[in-house]
Amino acid sequence: MQQPSQSVDARQPGPLAGLRVLDLSAYIAGPYGCTLLADQGAEVIKIEPPAGDNLRKYPSTLEAESRAFLGVNRGKRGLVLDLKQPEALDVMMRLVKTADVLVHNFRPGVPERLGIGYEQLREVNARLIYCAVTGYGETGPNRDKAGYDQVLQTMTGICALQGRHGGPPEIVYGSVVDYYAAALVAAGVSSALFDRERSGAGQYVGVSLLRSALAMQSARMIWADDEPKEVGRDMRSGGITGIHPTRQGYLYLSANTPHFWQALCEKTGLKDLAQNERYDTVRKRALHCGEIVPKLRAALQIRTALEWEVHFGDAVPCAAARGIEDMFDHPQVLAEDMVSDFEYPGVGRYRGFKHPIRFGATPLPEPFAAPAFGEHSDAVLRDAGCSEAQIESLREKRAVL
Repeated sequence: MQQPSQSVDARQPGPLAGLRVLDLSAYIAGPYGCTLLADQGAEVIKIEPPAGDNLRKYPSTLEAESRAFLGVNRGKRGLVLDLKQPEALDVMMRLVKTADVLVHNFRPGVPERLGIGYEQLREVNARLIYCAVTGYGETGPNRDKAGYDQVLQTMTGICALQGRHGGPPEIVYGSVVDYYAAALVAAGVSSALFDRERSGAGQYVGVSLLRSALAMQSARMIWADDEPKEVGRDMRSGGITGIHPTRQGYLYLSANTPHFWQALCEKTGLKDLAQNERYDTVRKRALHCGEIVPKLRAALQIRTALEWEVHFGDAVPCAAARGIEDMFDHPQVLAEDMVSDFEYPGVGRYRGFKHPIRFGATPLPEPFAAPAFGEHSDAVLRDAGCSEAQIESLREKRAVL
């Protein structure tokens, strides 16, 4: 591994301590992939254009900053560079020389026009791991199209299968493709870093929303030679495993295994269903769900969703439907130390998520808030070797904000 720059504290906690990541990406997939690296100790510098990451402009009930931006960009320092200006590009090259990883989500061809394509930066730092997040990949008829989470959901069948049978397609909200792509960014970068330890060389890493959306559907994307095109690929077990109304609130039940099916029937007073051979496999229950579900839902009316959660205990996997706000103080979330306090200008103190991964032997750094726009520009420039006069000149030319 190359020696970290003086600004990188290799003594800080985390398995990726000592690594420097340049995050030029926007929205969710690339930025959250870099956040996952920051969570593990990497120094991440978020480099924004003068217009800023567009996620900052997303609707939010927080006035000072987008809630989405805060949640996606924790643990980073912030720098604003106008890469269309040669002086800013010079600063970028200084940073690339000391970086281990660079992540962006420009469309193919744009990095080369800006002077930061892979081949261009490999000449500056041959050990650089260069990760490009695209909508559709590096080749093919769609390579130049802008790709977004819900566009790819709709294209790849996720929305069609999310909707009710015979009904219109439905979006899965929550940017699930973006977040899965973010996990692939962190995984791909980590694998490339591991390979660099053996080869000594950096490499290009490509992550696309198209690959991510299809990878999420690996259990569905199976087509045997003798099957027709319109074969059923839905994995839902006939509505028995799913969300059901109770006396108050909704409850999700999972009862696919013989053990959990028996427990569900016993706990709901439907023992006759458990003894019926017509229902003794998941496939049979899916076939006869029209007979089972009305009886199950009638039985669930005697308790609230929260009461059923207690009643089922460990016997039946289930969860009462809650809002995300209930997670901040949920005893299991607190026991797993998933919530931290943060401070952000104009917002003040807030609580947010931390530590998606636990390591048995390696302590993790405490996360800090996402950077305010250009918050660390001067500090990052000093770390890159710029004098105060150079920094002032860069600001006067608005190459740096």
